[in-house]
Amino acid sequence: MARFEINSAEVAAMGHQAITADVFFRMGVDHSIGRGVAADMIAAHKWFNLAAAQGNAEAARWRQEISQEMSAAEIAEAQRQAREWMTRH
Repeated sequence: MARFEINSAEVAAMGHQAITADVFFRMGVDHSIGRGVAADMIAAHKWFNLAAAQGNAEAARWRQEISQEMSAAEIAEAQRQAREWMTRH
């Protein structure tokens, strides 16, 4: 039997689906509206950023929209988390 480890709850939440821009976008929506998780604009921005980096134009629009409600420090933290996620995966 194969054994694997899941390094984060974020990846576990994605289940067995391929990690695509659409998956990142859905994670952003979930975090922005609190669907199934606590609402978290920093996490939402991170997921939208990752989706937009893979070409999801709608994610870029949502990221811009929630950015208007975030401080510069919150946006910087979201960007740092997105860079860290990309480095680890």
